[in-house]
Amino acid sequence: MLAIENTLFPIVAKFNEYLSNYILVFLLIGVGSWYSVKTKFVQIRCFFEGFKNLFSSSPASENKSEKSMNSFQALSTAIAGQVGTGNIIGASGAILIGGPGVLFWMWIIAFLGMATIYAEASLALKTSSTDEDGNIKGGPVYYITTAFNGKFGKFLSNFFAVACILALGFMGCMVQANSISNSLQEAFKIPSWQVGIVLVIICSLIYIGGIKRLASIVEKIVPFMSILFIVGSLCILIIRIEHIPETFYLIFKYAFHPQAILGGTFWYAISATISQGAKRGLFSNEAGMGSTPHAHALVRDKTPHEQGTVAMIGVFVDTFVILTLNALVIISTLYTSGNILANGYTEAVIDILNKTNLVQSAFSSVFDSSVGAMFVAICLVLFAFSTILSWNLFGKINSLYLFKNKRPKKVILVYSLLALTFTMLGTLISSDFVWELTDMFNNLIVIPNVIALFALTNLVLSCMKNKNQ
Repeated sequence: MLAIENTLFPIVAKFNEYLSNYILVFLLIGVGSWYSVKTKFVQIRCFFEGFKNLFSSSPASENKSEKSMNSFQALSTAIAGQVGTGNIIGASGAILIGGPGVLFWMWIIAFLGMATIYAEASLALKTSSTDEDGNIKGGPVYYITTAFNGKFGKFLSNFFAVACILALGFMGCMVQANSISNSLQEAFKIPSWQVGIVLVIICSLIYIGGIKRLASIVEKIVPFMSILFIVGSLCILIIRIEHIPETFYLIFKYAFHPQAILGGTFWYAISATISQGAKRGLFSNEAGMGSTPHAHALVRDKTPHEQGTVAMIGVFVDTFVILTLNALVIISTLYTSGNILANGYTEAVIDILNKTNLVQSAFSSVFDSSVGAMFVAICLVLFAFSTILSWNLFGKINSLYLFKNKRPKKVILVYSLLALTFTMLGTLISSDFVWELTDMFNNLIVIPNVIALFALTNLVLSCMKNKNQ
C-alpha cells in the first residue's frame, strides 16, 4: 500500500499543479469576470441589498419547508464551508511562497468571485424543488442537468456528485479532522484517539438531527468563531498599529514588484505572486467550486435574486474579513522593519517556518508564545469543525442525488457511517497523499460547475430581472 502511495503521490501532485495553475485559475477568473460584466457588477450594485435580504422577510416565505433553512442559517452553513483551515493555513502558505503581494490578488479574485457566487446561489434556488415528503432537492447537480439535457448532462452531474462526495464528504472531512487533532494535541497535549472519539460522537448527534439541527448548530458556531478570530486579530493590529501603513505599503509594493523579495526574474516573481494569490483566493472563498450553492438551495423564504445577494456576503466575510485579517497579522508582525522576514527569505527561515507555525509565530510575537499557540489552535478547531458539518451536508445531498432518492434513509445511513469512519481515521493518521487527493477532487468539481454556469447565463440574468419571483 505504501509503495502504491509513493508511486501515485508525485503523479497526483503534478496533476493538481497543472490543473490549478493552467486551467482552473483561468476558468474561475473567467467566469467571475463574465458575470461581473453581465450583471453590471452585481457585487457593487447589490452589496448592501445582500445585508438587507439576510434578515428581511419575503413573499417566498409562504413556501417554507420544515426541512429548509432560513437565509442566515444558509449563509452560516456556506461560510462554515468557506472559512476552513485554508483561511489560516492556506493564506499563510501563499504568503510564504508569493510574498505579501498575494493578498492584493486575493482581493481581486474575491471581488470577481462575489459575482460568481451570486450566479451559483441564484441558480441553486431557482432549479431546486421539494418532493412529497418535504425533502428539498437542490444544488449544482440540478442546475447542471438544467443546462444540459440527455447523456452529457447526466455524465457531468454524476461526475460532479461523485467528486463532491469524495472531496468534501469523505476525504475533506478526514483532513479537517486531522487539523483538529493536530491542533489540540500540540496546544493542549490531548491524545489524537480521544479527540477522534469525541469528534465522532458529537458529529453523530448532529447528523441524526438532520438539516434543522445542523443549521441550528452552525448558525451559532460561525458567528462565535468569526468574532473570536476578528477580536484576536484586531488586538494584534492595534498593538502593531504603527506598522499598519508599512504593512499596506508592502502589500501593494510586492503585488507589482515581487522580485524584490522573491528573487529571480520579474516574470517569474509576478507569476508566482499572482498564481498563489489567485489559487488561495479562489479555493478559500470557494466561489465557482459548486460547494456553497448546496446550502443556498435549501432556503425557502427568499427569491433566487435575494438569495444570490445574500451569498455574496459569504465571500466578503471569508476573504475581505477573515483571510485579510490573518494576512495583515502575519505581514505586520513578521514582514515589517526589524522582523525576521523583512529583508526577504533565507533558507534558515524557510526551514523553521511553515504555513502552520507561521501563523502561530505571528500571534506569539505579540501574545505570550503559549497563548498565541492556544488561540490559533482554538480557531483552527472551530474552523475545521464547522467545515466538517457543512461539507458532510453537501456530500449527503449529492449521495441522495446519485442514488436517485431510492431508499433515502439507507443511503443517508451508509453515507453517514462512511463519513464518520473517515473523520475518525483523520484524527489518527496523516497523509500528504490524502491531502493531494482531496485537492484533486476539489479541483475536478470546478469543471462541470463552471461549464454549467456559462451555459445558464440567461437564466441568471432572468433571476436578476425578475427580482420578486
